[in-house]
Amino acid sequence: MLQRTTVRHARKTAAAMLIAIAAFGLTACQDGDTNSSSSSPSASATQSPTPAAKPSQGSDQDSAKGTPSGIPRKPGMRCTNQIDYGDDPRDNATINSIGSDTGYCPEPQKGGTPSGTPRKPGMRCTNQIDYGDDPRDNATINSIGSDTGYCPPVQHQ
Repeated sequence: MLQRTTVRHARKTAAAMLIAIAAFGLTACQDGDTNSSSSSPSASATQSPTPAAKPSQGSDQDSAKGTPSGIPRKPGMRCTNQIDYGDDPRDNATINSIGSDTGYCPEPQKGGTPSGTPRKPGMRCTNQIDYGDDPRDNATINSIGSDTGYCPPVQHQ
């Protein structure tokens, strides 16, 4: 009999450990999720320090308010393929990296005049301005000038 009781206690202890590990795993995954309230009741039922978990949920909701405005980026799709950024002075790489980093495609900027020098018709920006110290390649600089009509300012290394 003593052996059966010991085996039962061992099984119950192992099951309790698995539940505790699963609960900690679920709460760890909730840090970046704004919809964490759906799984928090099960985690708080198995986890004893629930008061410590609630303030972190509030801070997650506060940080969700600080997310960039815009349209949520569709999985596997670039922001520049999802929204028309035709008048936006930023280059596609900048727009797409914002979408990749935040999960939201930024609102298109309808800025007035882009910074830089007006591009002369029929002339490339790299032939108009000395970009010797600029780390960007000529194709990038010229495409910015072609897209916006303004040669971008020189970026020094």
